[in-house]
Amino acid sequence: MIYLLPQAVDQSADKYPDHEAMRFNGQGITYAELARRTDKLARLLSVQGVRKGDRVGIYLNKSLESAVAIYGIMKAGAAYVPLDPLAPISRLKLVIEDCGIRHIVSHPPKAKSIQELISECPGLECVVGLALTETSVRSVTWEAVNSLPSGSAPALNLMEHDLAYIMYTSGSTGKPKGMMHTHYSGLSYAKMAADVYGVTHQDRLSNHSPLHFDMSTFDYFSGPLCGATTIIIPEAYTKLPASLSKLVQDERMTIWYSVPFALIQMLLNGVMAERDWSALRWVLFGGEPFTPKHLRALMQRLPQTRFSNVYGPAEVNQCTFYHVPPQPEDKDEQVPIGRVWANSEGLVVDENDQPVQPGEVGELLVRTPTMMRGYWGRPDLTERGFYRRKTLGYLEDIFYRTGDLVQELPDGELLFLGRKDRQVKIRGYRVELDEVETALSRHPQVDENATYALPLADGNAVIEAVVILKPGAAVTAMELKGHLATHLPPYAVPEKILLMSDFPRTTSGKIDRRALKEQALVALDGAGG
Repeated sequence: MIYLLPQAVDQSADKYPDHEAMRFNGQGITYAELARRTDKLARLLSVQGVRKGDRVGIYLNKSLESAVAIYGIMKAGAAYVPLDPLAPISRLKLVIEDCGIRHIVSHPPKAKSIQELISECPGLECVVGLALTETSVRSVTWEAVNSLPSGSAPALNLMEHDLAYIMYTSGSTGKPKGMMHTHYSGLSYAKMAADVYGVTHQDRLSNHSPLHFDMSTFDYFSGPLCGATTIIIPEAYTKLPASLSKLVQDERMTIWYSVPFALIQMLLNGVMAERDWSALRWVLFGGEPFTPKHLRALMQRLPQTRFSNVYGPAEVNQCTFYHVPPQPEDKDEQVPIGRVWANSEGLVVDENDQPVQPGEVGELLVRTPTMMRGYWGRPDLTERGFYRRKTLGYLEDIFYRTGDLVQELPDGELLFLGRKDRQVKIRGYRVELDEVETALSRHPQVDENATYALPLADGNAVIEAVVILKPGAAVTAMELKGHLATHLPPYAVPEKILLMSDFPRTTSGKIDRRALKEQALVALDGAGG
């Protein structure tokens, strides 16, 4: 019986030792080798001072080492914390210091950034994956790790409710917030997804999402649980639709999982008429709505493939799915997110936490074993993020407040209608508009600013910002973008920034955001930036 996530790797190593666990850039690693290398990394981390419950950062571009890092860290009894390889140093510093990270697993391509992190984060003690010079921080290369003698990982008294990983997302105050997931929540998700989508050791899963994006947990957890092969897609391919569609063909991928944007790009620019995707049996998409016309066109091109719309905030991994039937030519309605899956419960409630009637709009609350433990170091956010329902007089059923508005359709399926707050999805990534505004406010020449999201015709959205400068300021929109790039990940930087002399106001003096958005839309038609 598997109770901890790393046990899945060891079990598959026993059952399928010579079967490839991971592939990257044409190179593969078997389950037997993955088990050996993760054991070695776990022992090395233990020697370097990692203890049960510690948080260890993963600062890697996509590679085979990604999987070794994930499972090696967990085998050492620690929780892995993915660090966005494209994020500015200032943001990574916030995560490292907030989470108390002392050890980082990295590799040579990040050497320059690691040196910057060391200078900015005095709490760092050890970096695994590259050689450092002229620094007091200890370092161990991957070559040294791999040359260690074979042996078991450290013996630990871990339980299924101990932390397995912490994933950070945008925070409304400008400070990222870390979602604490346990071995139980991660393994529950892996088992549920493997069961729903029928994953076996013969499957070849796509890993399109980066480690710091919650979608990656399906590929990295369900694959080893079932002995499947996970194809780690290099970052460069995500910007090259033709190369990506060829990789799906050449690697004979059987299950694809990504945001709709990646699929739309391959549909429109991936030369799909020349590709053989006959091995692909299931396409999973989520994180944002899939434009009906593009979904219909892709389903017509892949008649042998099943399609499912999956839903779930990172706090619960995933909690609903909808198996998409063939889409009629005259249907342009949004695809439902489906029903809450087995062994879980969903409530649709009003602003007073009272259940609404079917057909009425309300917030979705979810109770599921795939749910996070809470937010790292933020008991206030944790308390606000959960709804507690009294049961049996003194017990509690705990539900996560998704913040998403849904409507129950006549057939029982749920339709996603948007957010209650100012959080938006940009290509699947969660962005708090308040965080963007906080970052803009840090610029010394910015007096006031406001941001909003605009929907695009393809179902995606972009962020735009409007700024009032301080008297005498002469900063440009491009300079403001450059400032934001040092504080925010690339997807959170507004596509356009408009400079204005004043904002429309309500009678109370607050920014009239609805009027501002309409006013800015007119102005942006003729403005650059």
